[in-house]
Amino acid sequence: MSELSPTLNPVFVAYVLLFGIAALACFASLPRARGITNDGTRRGLVALLVTSGGWSVAHLGFLLAPSVELKLVFYHAGLLVGLSTVGPWLYFCSAYTGRNLHKSASIRRAAIAVFLIISLVKVTNPLHQRYFQPEVLVTPFPHLSILSQELHWLAMGLAYALAVIGYFMLFELFRQVGHDTTPLLGLIGLTGLPIVLDALAVVSPTIINITYEPLGVAAFAVGVLFVFIDDFQTVQLTGQQDDPVLVLDDEYRVRDFNTKSKELFPELEVNEDIETVVPEIAEYIDGEENTIFELETAGGFKYYHLGIRPFTTNRSRLGTSVAFTDVTEREEYRRELERQNERLEQFASMVSHDLRNPLNVAQGRVDYLQGEDDNEHLAATARALDRMEGLIEDVLALARQGQPIAEREHVTLSAVAEDAWAVVESDTATLTIDSDGTFIADATRLQQLLENLFRNAIEHGGTDVEISVGTINDGSGFFIADNGAGIPVQDRKKVLESGYSTASEGTGLGLSIVSEIVAAHDWQIDVTSSETGGARFEIAGVQNER
Repeated sequence: MSELSPTLNPVFVAYVLLFGIAALACFASLPRARGITNDGTRRGLVALLVTSGGWSVAHLGFLLAPSVELKLVFYHAGLLVGLSTVGPWLYFCSAYTGRNLHKSASIRRAAIAVFLIISLVKVTNPLHQRYFQPEVLVTPFPHLSILSQELHWLAMGLAYALAVIGYFMLFELFRQVGHDTTPLLGLIGLTGLPIVLDALAVVSPTIINITYEPLGVAAFAVGVLFVFIDDFQTVQLTGQQDDPVLVLDDEYRVRDFNTKSKELFPELEVNEDIETVVPEIAEYIDGEENTIFELETAGGFKYYHLGIRPFTTNRSRLGTSVAFTDVTEREEYRRELERQNERLEQFASMVSHDLRNPLNVAQGRVDYLQGEDDNEHLAATARALDRMEGLIEDVLALARQGQPIAEREHVTLSAVAEDAWAVVESDTATLTIDSDGTFIADATRLQQLLENLFRNAIEHGGTDVEISVGTINDGSGFFIADNGAGIPVQDRKKVLESGYSTASEGTGLGLSIVSEIVAAHDWQIDVTSSETGGARFEIAGVQNER
């Protein structure tokens, strides 16, 4: 065994300190790296710190080993660990930029195959001497010099080519969000610096021939974590969003934003007070969580839902993130519904007052005349007036039952069904509760729905019709069925339309009101046939809990 004992030469001590500090910095950074919230980013950066720290440790062993043979063992170990840093680096870049390359099984298999092939070339170097050749030198201190051969430069070229792919992914993300790439360029410079040292080692006897890449990789990994991790997280937040996103610091200055935000607000500038550059947003920052922001554009008004959330890293709160979700179509629809409801309310008010008052006068006069003269024309007039009153009641119900529901509560199907049955003129008809259930609904409107369906069954099935109520088997809703004549298949959609009726005395609005109540709850209704051949109305999509 060839002895090559460590020395206290100042240059030797400097080398030991340099690689020792690199290893210590990597391992000491692990607790902080484990606090990163994004799973893929955390795993990639932790693995990068572990492998680059291990690479520096292998170089320490190479420097401190007392014999040539032991130094070669450490050097071979360093070659394998150093090669393995490429995987975590690409994993980190893929996860951080929102890609799925690190999740691809085929890419993982290819990476393992390349790693094994290059590792085989490295560990078999004593047989072919085509990767490196060791040589003992005494300047600037006694050491084992490593003369890299052509296979080393090929492997290094491949490693750096793969590293460039990672840099490209980061640059693309930074450019997408319009972020300053200067910090990233600085980190890339650190990873490229070892190449300069490798080159100088060839021409200068004062710089020993070993690979200096562990220093650059360690500097990048630690630099990302301690110097730029906050910036990286804001870039990651804004860059992975298709919607406009901006990040503010605790003083409400613009910290970062993506290109979608810049398109929406061209005046946005980093480090500017949000109240200065976009004052229309500032008033919403401390407002309610579910805020709709109205923005006038050249193409008309646009509406955005503001998602305002605290923005934090593993260390502390950094400020506030604001995400803009375009809800223009939904908001315009909602506002149109409000306008329609206002018109319906005005119409209902007109029907209730302007039509009902003269109708009541006419009914009173007819009743008076019938008391003096029992005339068939008066009887027909009275029936017509009663029909008009029924129409007015149904129109009012139709106008009001379709309006949006503000409050819902837990209701029990059997209880509401029994309340509805109590106010229906049922004669000898019967109601059976087949199965019971509890769900969320407007109890008053649900009772109106059941009343209308009960009256419909009695009107078309006869005074002795048998009606059953129960829950659908999968628990998604309930049904109302009868043993009457049923509804022909071709008419099952028509019966829910306004004005459709097969009864001469019907208004054609009873089932239309049912349809409006169902729609107001965001339920679905289906008309089918019952087991006995009668009609069956199934209401699905009900909520079982708040």
